[in-house]
Amino acid sequence: MKLIIRNAKIIDPTSPFHNQTTDLLIVDGCLQKIEKTLPNPDNVEELQLENLHVSQGWFDSSVSLGEPGFEERETLANGLLVAAKSGFTAVALQPNTNPVIDNQSQINFVLSKAKNAATELYPIGALSKGSEGIDMAEMFDMKNAGAIAFGDYNKSISNANLLKIALQYVQDFDGLLIAFCQDNTLKGHGVVHEGIVSTRLGLKGIPSLAEELQVARNLYLLEYTSGKLHIPTISTQKSVELIKEAKAKGLQVTSSVAVHNLVLTDEKLDDFDTRFKVLPPLRSETDRQALLEGIHDGTIDMITSDHNPIDIEHKKMEFDGAKYGTIGLESAFSSLLTVLPLELVIEKLTAGKATFSIKSHSITEGAAASLSLFNPDGDAIFQKENILSKSKNSAFLGSAIKGKAYGIVNQGQLILNK
Repeated sequence: MKLIIRNAKIIDPTSPFHNQTTDLLIVDGCLQKIEKTLPNPDNVEELQLENLHVSQGWFDSSVSLGEPGFEERETLANGLLVAAKSGFTAVALQPNTNPVIDNQSQINFVLSKAKNAATELYPIGALSKGSEGIDMAEMFDMKNAGAIAFGDYNKSISNANLLKIALQYVQDFDGLLIAFCQDNTLKGHGVVHEGIVSTRLGLKGIPSLAEELQVARNLYLLEYTSGKLHIPTISTQKSVELIKEAKAKGLQVTSSVAVHNLVLTDEKLDDFDTRFKVLPPLRSETDRQALLEGIHDGTIDMITSDHNPIDIEHKKMEFDGAKYGTIGLESAFSSLLTVLPLELVIEKLTAGKATFSIKSHSITEGAAASLSLFNPDGDAIFQKENILSKSKNSAFLGSAIKGKAYGIVNQGQLILNK
């Protein structure tokens, strides 16, 4: 592939061209030249888009794609195309498939299916067999096959000894564990955040304590084992404080927050719309503000779409029976710009690579061309035609958004959201 990208403003603090508007010549997947204006005597294909900005490729640390087993929700091929058109050059695939990705052959399967995609797929292996929280999965074998981390998606490890042993075990091969935090005995039959809204609506609540108690326990286990832990999709003010204290003590802990928990609150539940049934639940405005503060001060390391497609049969039903989850790839960037400044959004959409040991590519001459293309300006409403996924369970339908993801250049391919 040969391509000249015209008049692109580069947003990359690691690049000597940061905040400059330049032309970029890409040849065979590499950034060959970056100059103010590039000649084109060979009539190379050119790309010129309105108010075009480019950054290092974005990485999403939590994406569910259904296949294998739940292809009616999403396939790997279409899911990776959706990610590309949404501006993501890499995604971490959750193991919540059927069968669960808990062994080497399942890692090999998803990697083979994603081989030619523009968006790179990095599988997360299950921490426990079948994600049942009883026995450790074959983590070393999965690491050798290409797994970047190990966790049971949206399932907490209630057995503290299992998590302790796993934290000790993966240190032998520098493995990373992901520990979703929720005390299921405190959650009980809760379906939404426990607070004023749940009381008003008569819905069973999930107390913030259900998350915070598990965060505290897991941080104690981390301190005891001197291991390495990622705590995904935190949602409460106290969780932010606990992680901040742990980092101050020098523990090797990172955390993420889902876009919907940064942008939306439980006030959205008034119409009993199951699109807003997510896990962890949408919390209070106080929690949302604390999460935003955690993003600003660096306590929270990365932002994820926590993209989780659910078929209509399991979503469009009474609230208590509906499955948790929202799709989020298509709306992630434009929703974040409504609550955070551009450079911070880019930082938190790329920072996860360091945690998951994925190589970053600075926008410099001679580097690999791994770019996200976007326009940070312009206001709109997120509508059904903006959804590219097979499933349509978006919590952001009808929400105000800002800017637009144009697509990516990655793996020698240009993918645009036309």
